[in-house]
Amino acid sequence: MALDEIKVTRAIVESYVESFLKFTDVDVALVGAGPANLVAAKKLAENDAKTVLFEKRLSVGGGVWGGGMMFPRIVVQSEACRILEEYDIWYREFDEGYYVANSIETVAKLTARAIDAGAEIFNLVTVEDVMIREDDRVTGLVINWTTAQMAGLPIDPLSVRAKVVIDGTGHDAAICRVVQKKIPGAIVGLSGISGERPMWAEVGERNVVEATREVYPGLIVCGMAAAAVSAGPRMGPIFGGMLQSGERAAAIALEKLGR
Repeated sequence: MALDEIKVTRAIVESYVESFLKFTDVDVALVGAGPANLVAAKKLAENDAKTVLFEKRLSVGGGVWGGGMMFPRIVVQSEACRILEEYDIWYREFDEGYYVANSIETVAKLTARAIDAGAEIFNLVTVEDVMIREDDRVTGLVINWTTAQMAGLPIDPLSVRAKVVIDGTGHDAAICRVVQKKIPGAIVGLSGISGERPMWAEVGERNVVEATREVYPGLIVCGMAAAAVSAGPRMGPIFGGMLQSGERAAAIALEKLGR
């Protein structure tokens, strides 16, 4: 078969635009494609929530890719092994209560299962603002190309409407910070964003799950963003709490949607 480069171009552009327009009005918009949000996206989509996930980088997976200091392995505690099994991710017991998984396989399978469930993932898209309406509720996101933002180009953004927004932007808690900065008198979480504390894996793993909650009307926080908002400690390359945080974020969102 003869190949026409213009048809290749049209196939890419038309397919992307069709998908993009479909996901400009959604049930849940997630920001940051780290492990917590990848788990949340799958749970949401398989429960018939129209789900879109925006990632500012070229690759998804957040900090999982690099494992611990670029050794492509992560540790998961026993409480989260059931999630690895759900995704058919290889793991083995290293010591009692400590399980090792391949970080690259983990990202690949978390991503594939989210897409298989029906979630749409757009990479290289930065969320630079939120939409707020009369009741001071977060009702959507303001997005732009990451490359445009990096270059400092004066390009106006576009908008996406969502019934629920989930901030899974990691240490930055970027969406929570936008809300706290731009809405007069807004307090995100119980007392505002304090930033994460020094490493304490045991406390951090427990806290990241407990701190996964709605922190402002229409805005849920999960993963390391939850640690930053709640002043919880970081935990390093231990990811059981992150996976469980994604499950909890999805459950909260589904409850708010009445699912």
